Amino acid sequence: MRIVIAGGHGQIALRLERLLAARGDEAAGIIRKPEQADELRQLGAEPVVLDLESASVEEVAERLEGADAAVFAAGAGPGSGAGRKETVDKAAAVLFADAAVRAGVRRFVVVSSMGADPAHEGDEIFDVYLRAKGEADAYVRGQDALDWTILRPGQLTNDAGTGLVRLEAHTGRGPIPRDDVAAVLAELVDTPATAGLTLELISGPAPVSVAVKSVAGN
Repeated sequence: MRIVIAGGHGQIALRLERLLAARGDEAAGIIRKPEQADELRQLGAEPVVLDLESASVEEVAERLEGADAAVFAAGAGPGSGAGRKETVDKAAAVLFADAAVRAGVRRFVVVSSMGADPAHEGDEIFDVYLRAKGEADAYVRGQDALDWTILRPGQLTNDAGTGLVRLEAHTGRGPIPRDDVAAVLAELVDTPATAGLTLELISGPAPVSVAVKSVAGN
């Protein structure tokens, strides 16, 4: 499979690219800075330099041509202001979805956030973030031309992955290593029967493949 990942230099994306390359898939990571390209190549991924905050839908669709799946894993990051929550967490996700539709890429997986809600209230940066993610998720859900799955991890950690997770429509809050988020994404990309689901993810009792199979088709 060829899988194109937006936010290709993000912490989860780098882990996902390594996993995909190791299993023989073709991973392409969209990155903003050319100097990030070597790190992707070392993982076995193809770097695609494109700024999703300024690119047109045609430019993004061109990069998605021929892909079997698209993963939106971009984020403005914890140090960014409210403006970039709108331009990256919301607008770039909408752009990527539109580009996938244009390029005919049906399988579309979004890394969202637990608590994302277009109706979330408040003016703090994190409130703006949860609202932006919620609006992006709602937009993706409205695209009939996409076989979408939305993944909402709990509190992200850099602990070593255990390969054991809880993946359900509602899990309640809890931590999850980024390693395990990447492993779940790799499995979801391969499991189109999870299309149409919004799933929460925290550490838990089930091996990743078992957890994904158990929600597939629900």
